[in-house]
Amino acid sequence: MPGVEFGLEIETKDAYRVRLPNFEGPLDLLCFLIKKQELNIYDIPIALITKQYLEYIQLMQELNLEVAGEFILMAATLIQIKVKMLLPRGPEEEEEEEDPRAALVQKLLEYQRYKEVAESLAGLEERRSRIFQRSYYEWEKPYQEKEWVLKDMSLYDLLAAFKAVLDHMPKVSYHEVAPIPVTIEEQIDFVMKQLEGKEYVLFHDLIREIRERVRMVVTFLAILELIKNHQILVRQATVFGEIWISKR
Repeated sequence: MPGVEFGLEIETKDAYRVRLPNFEGPLDLLCFLIKKQELNIYDIPIALITKQYLEYIQLMQELNLEVAGEFILMAATLIQIKVKMLLPRGPEEEEEEEDPRAALVQKLLEYQRYKEVAESLAGLEERRSRIFQRSYYEWEKPYQEKEWVLKDMSLYDLLAAFKAVLDHMPKVSYHEVAPIPVTIEEQIDFVMKQLEGKEYVLFHDLIREIRERVRMVVTFLAILELIKNHQILVRQATVFGEIWISKR
């Protein structure tokens, strides 16, 4: 691996970069941050949301996730809005000038409507598919229906849980690059062994004994790889609640 950024170097056989087909874009991240903190979308605290957005971009870079140009463009847009709102304006400008956040708010509202329609159509298709399955054989549910409010979860939910853990761990010096004796393959084996003979494992229980920041990063990459390869399911019982991991 060319090195997880911010002074980390992980020993792997080949350069490792996570590529997830369903990786959400910058509007998804903004909607997630607004919803998670129950912010008013019509009155976004731009300084706070910009800070948190940049923290997530930094986290994705540390994880060596591919950060598309659109994420950087959105970061630049947020900073530009923040600067505009900090600049002093005269009385005439205040009356005539549009709120610098207006265009962004409009984009977010349109995007939310689009997502709601898409999710509704996906739900209808899934219900139709289940009915079709039941007509041929008894469909076995691995979990109680009431237990799983969200069948699928956003990658940002997983990132948020991971970020909360990393925030309480000592940071690695930016100037010290030391090889760490841990590989993606080893941590994939670690995750799968933790799941052996169990219906599911809580994300926090899975990583509870990990003390090194770099090992934590590699374990998270291993989880992403297992998700991508359809070897595990990752779900939430409630919105922004505990994360559960199980074998497929």
